[in-house]
Amino acid sequence: MTKHAEILLECSGISARYGHIRVCREVNFSVGAGEIVTVLGPNGAGKTSLLGSIAGIVAGEGAISVRGKSIDRLPAYRRARAGLRLVPEGRGLFGTMTVRENLLLGSRLAPEDRRHELIAKATQLFPVLADRMEQRARDMSGGEQQMLAVGKAIAGDPTVLMLDEPTQGLAPQVFDILRRALEALRNDGMGIVLVEQHHAFAASVADRNIVLVNGQIVHSGEAGQILGREALMASYTESEI
Repeated sequence: MTKHAEILLECSGISARYGHIRVCREVNFSVGAGEIVTVLGPNGAGKTSLLGSIAGIVAGEGAISVRGKSIDRLPAYRRARAGLRLVPEGRGLFGTMTVRENLLLGSRLAPEDRRHELIAKATQLFPVLADRMEQRARDMSGGEQQMLAVGKAIAGDPTVLMLDEPTQGLAPQVFDILRRALEALRNDGMGIVLVEQHHAFAASVADRNIVLVNGQIVHSGEAGQILGREALMASYTESEI
């Protein structure tokens, strides 16, 4: 349980499945206001499926609430309207649409009178977006596309932001831009769930860590408790014996 005063996301007994194949079982965690929780684990551990189940795009079971309101019986689009936003590994952009159009589309989840403010916030966090407003998303670099994907989510005024491996395939110089953006969002009181394979990046932003192996949490703790490389690799190995 988080030490932060307000719980934004509460997940209890979460599972994820594809047909009859269950890839996550009985996952429990919470995210507080102004907190970043990282989900770590080896390939195939069920991290992406866990986020998909919470977002409502992967079948599963369990209790999910955002700011105390139950959302686990809602379809994905209503979970998004309740404040839960997922930036998937594939970024979820519309490649033929411009930066401006993608941001405007993302902002449709926000109150109409705040949309301009939230788009401005996204471009302040990622200034390159302000310079590329008329460029098609598909013509941007991988790092720029990732910034747009996060910016599009921010434009929708999320309560909880979930990101699936945002640094994958990116140049190291983009890491600092993403790190500063996540820290700014945390300072604004947003709750963030970060699935990440780049352990140094995860360590640089995490408040708490979860290690998922074979679809189950095998370790959890405050930042720095389990992120040492030797301890982390040992947790993977021990759980697979």
